[in-house]
Amino acid sequence: MKKQKICIIGGNLTGLVTAISLSKLNCDIDLITSDINKNTKSNRTIAISENNFNFLNKLNISRSLKKEVWPCSIMKLYTEIKNEKFSEIFELNNDNKRKKILYMLENSKITKLMMSKIKQIKSISVKYHEKISEIATSGSLKSVKFNNNNYKYNLIIICAGSNSSLVKNLFNDQIIENLYNEVSISAILKHSSLKNNTVRQIFLDNEILALLPISNTRTSIVWSVKKDIKEKNDLCTKKKIEFYVKNYLKNATFATNIEYKDLNFIIRNKYFQDRTLLFGDALHVLHPFVGQGFNMTLRDLACLEKTLSKKIYLGLDIGSSDILSEFSSKVKPRNFVFSIGVDFLKNSFSFKKLRNDILKILNKSNFAKNILFNIADKGFNF
Repeated sequence: MKKQKICIIGGNLTGLVTAISLSKLNCDIDLITSDINKNTKSNRTIAISENNFNFLNKLNISRSLKKEVWPCSIMKLYTEIKNEKFSEIFELNNDNKRKKILYMLENSKITKLMMSKIKQIKSISVKYHEKISEIATSGSLKSVKFNNNNYKYNLIIICAGSNSSLVKNLFNDQIIENLYNEVSISAILKHSSLKNNTVRQIFLDNEILALLPISNTRTSIVWSVKKDIKEKNDLCTKKKIEFYVKNYLKNATFATNIEYKDLNFIIRNKYFQDRTLLFGDALHVLHPFVGQGFNMTLRDLACLEKTLSKKIYLGLDIGSSDILSEFSSKVKPRNFVFSIGVDFLKNSFSFKKLRNDILKILNKSNFAKNILFNIADKGFNF
């Protein structure tokens, strides 16, 4: 039987890891991107759960992957009491356990490792374009037109992100959206050396500041704030961040510039149509305070790889509606429940007393902490 062809649109982290994962199938893969180097210049970081870190390891992305991640075994949450003073309100401590709470990865480093891996895989071909001009039906297949050429595929997977014009044009219906009117501010700080294995989140009035360790002398920060902060200059923003972190990171200074990103909540009800599947942020976008966006994508990918592998073994057409519907029916319910739950928490935690009461109750129950850890690690399984 002739090899089936998969087209992956998007050279972001989702597109790269999807190409690597599906390369284990007996298929030819075209990875179509306008700029595969974009993430190598980013100062953002991603948090990976223990379960998803094991999944990445099985992809054999690089022997040095374990050296590039930073394990975190403690999580502490703080609330502002008064006059910009903070009190610890919740702690999850796995310091003496085998499983870590999170593994931190710098986008730039994991992107470079994935790009290097893709160059080694003969079944993946990277194609560059300025603009995809058309996606159309071509007989029993789907064609993608760019650079004045048409390419035919059994399956197209769009990993181009929620703001992509391609996503909006093809899947512009059945969407649940919540515009938070917030931005995230990301940067990397350098500081005096310490045992840096604790993830910290500081809840301020309508703001959340996360401190995410990436080495003993470097910490990534993600600060979720109202959009009007963009009107202030970067120096003012940096001074405020340095003030907030001084009790946890000594002699902290900025090692990178700061990046801004609009924060929204998006769930799409329609996962696929006519041999075309949405993936990653094109499907679901979460607030970063729970660090679960990319983790959801990796859980989806593990399910997609398993589903397609079985169908290829049986000689079935992987772009058929029956197969894409089977995949969708497995992941859509759990993604919906998880996403709505995160959005509910985000909105509930905007009320200081309610947030503090919830965290105080959870902090007293090891049973509740274990449930939360397992959900964050593996998501929902139903």
